[in-house]
Amino acid sequence: MKKILRSGLLLFAMAVSSTGFAQDGTSNVSGDTRENFKFGVKAGINLSNVYDEEGDEFVADGKVGFAGGAFVSIPLGTFVGIQPEVLYSEKGFKSEGEGLFGENYKFTRTTSHLDIPVHLQIKPIENFSILVGPQFSYLLSTKNEFNGFSAEQEEDINDDNYKKGIWGLSAGVDFTVENFILSARAAWDLSKSDKDGDESSLRYKNQIIQFTVGYTFM
Repeated sequence: MKKILRSGLLLFAMAVSSTGFAQDGTSNVSGDTRENFKFGVKAGINLSNVYDEEGDEFVADGKVGFAGGAFVSIPLGTFVGIQPEVLYSEKGFKSEGEGLFGENYKFTRTTSHLDIPVHLQIKPIENFSILVGPQFSYLLSTKNEFNGFSAEQEEDINDDNYKKGIWGLSAGVDFTVENFILSARAAWDLSKSDKDGDESSLRYKNQIIQFTVGYTFM
């Protein structure tokens, strides 16, 4: 996970540097658009993992998943706005180790969600925004892979004890050059994934770092 995160951050930093260079030559042409209503689409990757909300020791490796969807930027003035988003988001984790009888195993869980963050958008300068706000995640599907064998778990997520709707937090930044937007986000679940709180296999919450590239229509 650390290697994936470092690579993702390096690529994002290079993209931001390129964006800043491009802005030097285009900012006078494009003008300040902070008070413009915008609609956009975006796509990129999630670097995901899980944590145990009960605080028990649990070590897992992160995995890479797809993220993509649409967003609307609603200005409330030059420096403040609201930006809701609707994203298809793949999350999950990997783990490997040694079983009870000395055999090695590999386990991967992939969950697909519909993420709906509603961000407060702070725009201190042209072409740069800071975003923070609540996020609602709706579980669409779960897939487990064990030593190369996979299984869809539609029955599990439809169980009465499984909460499909999860509340969390999302925060990040947007860099804009003309109609293109580079985004970085961090998001993590806050509410429990099980209704009764007595299923240890359901206690783990998702956390992601997300990088996307988008295009805005004004």
